[in-house]
Amino acid sequence: MSFGKRLFSWAAPSNRLTVLIFHRVLAARDELWPEEWVADEFERICEWMSAWFHVLPLDEAAKQLAAGRLPPRAACITFDDGYADNRTVACPILLRHGLCATFFVSTGYLNGGRMWNDTITETVRRTREDALELRGPRLRSLGVVPMRGADDKRAGLRALIRSIKYLQPQERSEAIAELFEAARVSPQELSTTLMMSSEQVRELRACGMQIGAHTVNHPILAKLAEGDAAREIGESRDSLEALLGEKVGLFAYPNGRPGEDYLARDVALVKRHGFSAAVSTAHGVGLPSTDSFQLPRFTPWDRGRLKFGLRLARQLVSGDPAAAV
Repeated sequence: MSFGKRLFSWAAPSNRLTVLIFHRVLAARDELWPEEWVADEFERICEWMSAWFHVLPLDEAAKQLAAGRLPPRAACITFDDGYADNRTVACPILLRHGLCATFFVSTGYLNGGRMWNDTITETVRRTREDALELRGPRLRSLGVVPMRGADDKRAGLRALIRSIKYLQPQERSEAIAELFEAARVSPQELSTTLMMSSEQVRELRACGMQIGAHTVNHPILAKLAEGDAAREIGESRDSLEALLGEKVGLFAYPNGRPGEDYLARDVALVKRHGFSAAVSTAHGVGLPSTDSFQLPRFTPWDRGRLKFGLRLARQLVSGDPAAAV
């Protein structure tokens, strides 16, 4: 009996759905985000998933889960945000292993856009300052942030993202303007090719991948007025349907923590806009009793085959990936 069959022989009840969430798969390691997946690591994950699980398209899996008809070891693979490396690096690997994934796209960043967190990353990457003296009203609580090497930049980057993440959109823009000034970096210096083009989204769909909506500007929905949240949800769907010429029935809540990043009101809005299923980032496995509009997901973090497999096996049994090792 193979490793995978032995490992999952005690963790294979039917009607349980494991959904993995990724954001990027890089061609090479990034010193500012060394924990981000790179191509050879994702290749191994795809090998393991194709050997150990029944990897299904998300819309099909959601329907089978609700009907109580999922096979043992059912799983889905998802990507959030719409990074260009989803098409150039991740998609060819998925195809080599005969796997389908769902790509949730924030439509406002297509064709040269850049997410706010990537603006911070690329500004920190390009600054030549030994330290950032943050004096503006949005960031002065951070004081002086060292920038003398990769370790300093990693620590500073994470502190900046924590400080800016939950600001309102206008406040966030003001904070990033303060960062540009302190770093002596111009927005024009930053990359405009991090996110997918419209053509790359169409190519993913043509390859057999699924495309889902992820709002326009990736806001924290819980922080928005209801009308603004409705526009973010509806306009992202409308843009993708116009781009692809077909119904877009899947949605992912930005950040995705229930009650903190999105509210019951937002779940109702997603239903009202005609989606068939939606995913959160709450840990756990999907059960027939799980709300199809709040399917749980988690990000795998083990690089080794045994620990990765054990975590997924324990996740199937306990619903808690953190309990595995």
